[in-house]
Amino acid sequence: MIRSNPPLQVIGFIATRASDAERGPLAVVNTEDAKTRLIEPGEVVWLSGPRRQELVPIAIDDGVPRGGIVLRDVLGASVSEVVRLEKLPTPRAEPTPPDVSGE
Repeated sequence: MIRSNPPLQVIGFIATRASDAERGPLAVVNTEDAKTRLIEPGEVVWLSGPRRQELVPIAIDDGVPRGGIVLRDVLGASVSEVVRLEKLPTPRAEPTPPDVSGE
């Protein structure tokens, strides 16, 4: 599968209260949009909008139409904005230097 990153339109915004059991930043997309971006449920990604960038975990819900995104507790975002999701770079393991001590 070729990785692509088309923009997503914010179609919903959820603002939680301190008493809510589930709160904090979250982005909800459908399965196809997640697959297009090679993103897995629960993965943390960069959400980039016109006014801010933020790290958010991803949730999958096929009730969200393709090309849309629902945001929870993302400050500075509003409905009808266009945003992008970017996968975080995968860390590369540092090579272990060879043992040159002769032991």
